Amino acid sequence: MTDNERHLNREEVAIIGMACRFPDAAGINEFWHNLCDGICSIRSFSFEELKASGIDESILNNPAFVNAGVEIENADCFDARFFGFSPFEAEIIDPQQRIFLECAWQTLEDAGYDPERYDGAIGVFGSVSPNTYFQNCLIHHPEILNKAGQQLMRLSNEKDHVCTRVAFKLNLKGPAISINTACSSSGVALHLACQSVLSGECDMALVGGVRIEAPLKSGYLYEEGGILSPDGKCRAFDADARGTVFGNGAGIILIKRLSDAVQAGDNIYAVIKGSAINNDGSQKAGYSVPSVTGQAEVIEEAIAMAEVSPDSIGYVETHGTGTSLGDPIEVAALTKAYRKWTESTNYCPIGSVKTNIGHLFAGAGIAGIIKAVLMLKHKKIPPSLNFKNPNPQIDFVHSPFYVNDALREWEDKGIPRRLGVSSFGVGGTNAHVVLEEAPYIKSSGAARTDHLLLLSARTKPALDRATANLV
Repeated sequence: MTDNERHLNREEVAIIGMACRFPDAAGINEFWHNLCDGICSIRSFSFEELKASGIDESILNNPAFVNAGVEIENADCFDARFFGFSPFEAEIIDPQQRIFLECAWQTLEDAGYDPERYDGAIGVFGSVSPNTYFQNCLIHHPEILNKAGQQLMRLSNEKDHVCTRVAFKLNLKGPAISINTACSSSGVALHLACQSVLSGECDMALVGGVRIEAPLKSGYLYEEGGILSPDGKCRAFDADARGTVFGNGAGIILIKRLSDAVQAGDNIYAVIKGSAINNDGSQKAGYSVPSVTGQAEVIEEAIAMAEVSPDSIGYVETHGTGTSLGDPIEVAALTKAYRKWTESTNYCPIGSVKTNIGHLFAGAGIAGIIKAVLMLKHKKIPPSLNFKNPNPQIDFVHSPFYVNDALREWEDKGIPRRLGVSSFGVGGTNAHVVLEEAPYIKSSGAARTDHLLLLSARTKPALDRATANLV
């Protein structure tokens, strides 16, 4: 039996559309080039930039203040007319909801589906980070608050409404569920969306996460023993790792049953072989401390669900926050999980997208998924940044893993390329997913040499932009 036949005999899930808004990347192609080029989008803000953002000078002069962060282009902009919002409605809606909605449309567009003409049920499973737009911006404008009223303000800014707003605006009839498990939110959302698709609850599902901080240029106060880095650098698995940096961005993918995707002739980016979620429970040092046992168990379960051998997994996109406590626990958990099947050492590279774009909190899981899918598509392994010397608390020598610090070709070993993606949340809710490269689909045969391509948009400038984007 061929690998393709196995795909179709055991129902799996295909990823058929993607969109993202990450720092220095307005789309997935730019994001991929940045990953390959080893670009770190975490930057230092000037005193003037931070002061213009409204940061109090007493905070800026605090010795513990770190002037580092991540911003995304046009985070303050929104195509309100396209989605039928009035200018005032658009002004009071959390930018996280706005950008999530735009990415949802772009994902469906990338997959080639018009939600108004699609006969099946489309679900929305997503997660949004804590709202800072209301508390840092809107609350200082009582005239806006009074005009909007409490009801509209709540609907526009509470995290419960990010997925149902997408369903309403795009006329989607499947489940619309917001998931909140801290940093693992969008990883958990993907697992639940896969279950919904495989059970027939919906035919396709949008899955994503978002974090947009207001103001975009803000920095943070460093706390000893906290998750944030004292110097604005994320050094995952490095000896000098002391924390991460919160980033800004959004990502969404569209999933569908693999057999349906093959039959419909969809563009398949990758296949979800298996996924799992769990919680650490109480057998650990503290509520916010990760657990080797909890992480290992969720990884073991995802691999078992995928029905693959860890020896065939050629990369792991880790949670990789770059903390001195979390990194050793994560590698120990991975090693414990893999040792159930293999004694091989140093064959599997690992990395963390947080070294490129920071920690997207509720969007962290989907950022890792999109990076992983692009790796399978392009058959390359980008570098994990800021890695010089391994953390001495991590036993890489006797583990299956090593940190990938350079761009490498992902060689063909005669089996489908596979990888794992981890997403762990403060509080102990863990998620892990195993992905495989898209199956080879035989061509339907000769086609015309010339094709007519129709582009449409609501306005002439939008049409010009669509044309430029296509080029």
